[in-house]
Amino acid sequence: MSSPDETSAYVCICDAMEDAGLIGEGDEPSSEQLAKYLRKLNKMINTWQTQGLRLWLQYDLPVPLVAGQNPYTIGPGGNVNMTRPLRVLDSCYYLDQYQNRRNLIALSRDDWSRLSQVTQIGQINSYFVDKQQYQLIVWFWLVPDTNAATGTVHLLIQQQVEQLVSITDDMNFPIEWFLALEWGLADQICTGQPEVIVDRCEKMAAKYFDALNNWDSEDSSTSFAPDQRSFVGQVGNFT
Repeated sequence: MSSPDETSAYVCICDAMEDAGLIGEGDEPSSEQLAKYLRKLNKMINTWQTQGLRLWLQYDLPVPLVAGQNPYTIGPGGNVNMTRPLRVLDSCYYLDQYQNRRNLIALSRDDWSRLSQVTQIGQINSYFVDKQQYQLIVWFWLVPDTNAATGTVHLLIQQQVEQLVSITDDMNFPIEWFLALEWGLADQICTGQPEVIVDRCEKMAAKYFDALNNWDSEDSSTSFAPDQRSFVGQVGNFT
């Protein structure tokens, strides 16, 4: 297992600065440099979260149901109080009191707006996620009745990577991502350096990011087939 020092923001910043030719081998960054490049590292990681699968960030979130309640908020101060997740993935299900699972249908905003009746109570078969700045607002259809409220909805969410506050913080990444983080940051901070350094940082950053994107995928094979379910029959009549 790697020691905490090897997975810290400080080590990543130092290595990236050396790759970018901003410090020599064995030199120490200044406190101003560390603060500046910690901000850049956080910005880069926040953007990276929008790319690819990031399997280690996926989390099965149970949402307790209340009869007649809609919607449910996920995030700070919400029905599920937590750091706002990035998104809800299309692999959600309803779990009844007998531990039986039933897959739910993800609705787009257009699907949701076309429903003729959104207050009808019954068994849940679909959901719509309204992404807001600080919370995710999840609407269920049908609105859970007393029987549905005996179970829970499980949302497969993509969590956010924890923000780095201190240079001694360990980064919320598997160890195989650290070269990609190092060279990605080097590519961000090498502006103004000689062209040979800029080119090398750009190529190495792309090389390791692509390699990790290819690695960060499901181990089992994936196949696709037409969805034979009748959408109108499942969700209701549109106007």
